[in-house]
Amino acid sequence: MSAPATNSSVFILTGFPGLDQYYPWFSIPFSSIYAMVFLGNCLVLHVIRTEPSLHEPMFYFLALLALTDLCMGLSTVHTVLGILWGLSQEISLDACIAQTYFVHGLSCTESGVLLAMAFDRFTAICNPLRYSSILTNSRVIQFMVIIVLRSTVSILPVIIRLKFFHYCRPHVLSHSFCLHQDLLRLACSDIRFNSFYALALVICTLLLDAVLILISYVFILYTVLAIASREERLKSLQTCVSHLCAVLVFYIPIIGLTMVHRFGKHLSPLVHVLMGNIYILFPPLMNPIIYSVKTQQIRSRMKKWFSLKM
Repeated sequence: MSAPATNSSVFILTGFPGLDQYYPWFSIPFSSIYAMVFLGNCLVLHVIRTEPSLHEPMFYFLALLALTDLCMGLSTVHTVLGILWGLSQEISLDACIAQTYFVHGLSCTESGVLLAMAFDRFTAICNPLRYSSILTNSRVIQFMVIIVLRSTVSILPVIIRLKFFHYCRPHVLSHSFCLHQDLLRLACSDIRFNSFYALALVICTLLLDAVLILISYVFILYTVLAIASREERLKSLQTCVSHLCAVLVFYIPIIGLTMVHRFGKHLSPLVHVLMGNIYILFPPLMNPIIYSVKTQQIRSRMKKWFSLKM
């Protein structure tokens, strides 16, 4: 497909360069992955809502994580599958900016939720006697509101400015969905504010959250190693396994995509597309699996639920 004129407000999304003839085949696993993302996260939300024993701070945060993953899938499914199903590779500027807002905002939300879950584990292990008084329902709600507000408000300045840029370069994006850095690459306006603000935002949210999560686990490890009983040490660490897996599943694709954008200009466009799809699909796909397998309460509830259905 030829690139639209540079004065047009239509952009072309990139599928898998050079593999167009295989799109019908690619659509099968991608459709299956999106179906698993929707069903898996909806199932986690349903189990948490219907199981009274899961009405605890950690699982409230998990519910917000599942909702965030669900929204990430909903915000990208129409463009990713639209390309693979041969429906359309075009997207308007307004729709692209809206998708950019949701993709980056939801990433910031997920980072904040993972930090809140780290604080939950830190409190439960390092200060167990005060756990119920520190993480009350009202405080959990406050944390969740702050996480959502931070994500929705902090990125608005750069998102709004995207609408007023002049895009003079060929309107071909490097992914099957829209990203802030992709649109900046096509702009001929002064993008310094967006570049610096976006960098500061990444440092103050994603990087700061990662550092705080790391610090919390340093204290957790210090506390656990001070426990005399080996069984108690293992039991305490096992409560953190699911969260640690979720942290790795979220941050590794983000680091990989950032490295590809920053240092991978010489790489094949196919690498950029693959990393982009891993970034938006891997965490929403893996988080329900991780928590279903590793969390005893959710696992037993699901077994009970499916046995009744059978």
